[in-house]
Amino acid sequence: MKKNSTAPLPYAPYVSTRCPVERRRFLQAAGVALSLPFLNSMLPSFARAAENVSALAPGAKPRRMFGICNNLGLLPWNFFPTGAGRDYKPSVYLEPLQDHRSDFTVFSGVSHPNVDGGHPADVAFLTAAPHPASSSFRNSISLDQFMAERIGIMTRFPSLTLAVNTRARSLSCTGTGVAIPPEEKAAEVFKQLFLQGTPEQIEKQIRKLDTGKSILDAVAGQAKDLQRAVPTEDRDRLEQYFTSVRDLEHRLQASRGWEQKPKPVVKAPVPVDPASPAQYMAKVKVMYDLARLAFETDSTRSITLMLDSVATPVLEIPNVPINEGYHNLSHHGKAEDKLSQLKQIDLLHMKLLAGLYKDLKAVREGEDSLLDRTMVLYGSNFGDANRHVTTNMPMLFAGGGFKHGQHLEFDATYNYPLPNLFVSMLQRMGIEQDKFASSTGTMRGLEMT
Repeated sequence: MKKNSTAPLPYAPYVSTRCPVERRRFLQAAGVALSLPFLNSMLPSFARAAENVSALAPGAKPRRMFGICNNLGLLPWNFFPTGAGRDYKPSVYLEPLQDHRSDFTVFSGVSHPNVDGGHPADVAFLTAAPHPASSSFRNSISLDQFMAERIGIMTRFPSLTLAVNTRARSLSCTGTGVAIPPEEKAAEVFKQLFLQGTPEQIEKQIRKLDTGKSILDAVAGQAKDLQRAVPTEDRDRLEQYFTSVRDLEHRLQASRGWEQKPKPVVKAPVPVDPASPAQYMAKVKVMYDLARLAFETDSTRSITLMLDSVATPVLEIPNVPINEGYHNLSHHGKAEDKLSQLKQIDLLHMKLLAGLYKDLKAVREGEDSLLDRTMVLYGSNFGDANRHVTTNMPMLFAGGGFKHGQHLEFDATYNYPLPNLFVSMLQRMGIEQDKFASSTGTMRGLEMT
């Protein structure tokens, strides 16, 4: 790029058919640099939507969301119940949950439109972005991050992104479709949530936040000059970007306030993370306990948990003989021995989920239980892992202030869009939204209390 000596900024671009701004362009001031977005193709890196008035209304009940994906699914004939409505007959897998029957809804015949591709579909579980196995795939914002952008300021942590047996695969994606790396060590998350730093550590963190704010202030003048120098189409993109930066400034200031507030005190000890990936079920239980503590202390209102069964070896489960890796078992080919082992694994998943429901119900929050105020979405990207089918996804939806105790049965061949549930969840959070991904409305048959 040629240098224009009359421009207010070094290396300002010509307004021509060339890329209007150098790809490595920075706004620089006071020894710091703020990078620019790709003006012709990228959304702002630090997008933060405006706060939602109803969700932030004084005295409003806190609402929460816990999204869980088991990326090898469940044996469908053991999961789906018989009959629809409130008089359904529970399946083998639903029997362990029957003490909480009035607290959850079973869905069948639901899926994400155009989400295909087998194993890669797990990263679209909370985004519903189409064709995740495509070479040109680009993910979109996940449900939890959509919530966090609007109500995350209300808690110390806008969201938590957790996983079992993976540091790479995540259910959470930013507004630009970038995966948020998950945390698989419950002990580390516990320390961040509940262990107070020394005064020196707190002051150091506050200085970092103040430094971040000063960067935004320092480049403000250069930003205005740049906007005058680019074409109209990029000027609009820059306005979006700098609006996002200003919102980030607001988030930094809010974070500053949280650093000065004491962390909640809990009686629970620091969790012990199972050492081996084979201790998969123990890891799941630890993460469920951690999520309950985070919600109970209102440390966050949005949590995702990727249960990476694909990366899990032969499971070590007391009194349950397992002799093949989880992934190999999922490709059972209807072999009786593999089906028997998978059934035991799936039943353990259901028992752990029942324990989560029980623990959330045991915590009181005003007139409600913690489960009444927490939407727990449990399911899989696979309807049938053996055949890599991503339709007719097994889905359980509990708590959160809905009228449950039913089986909502949709067409198993021509599925109902699961993103409609996401719209209902957003509205339950107090977020005024009538569209998410490929939704066509709210979830039919699901009513709020």
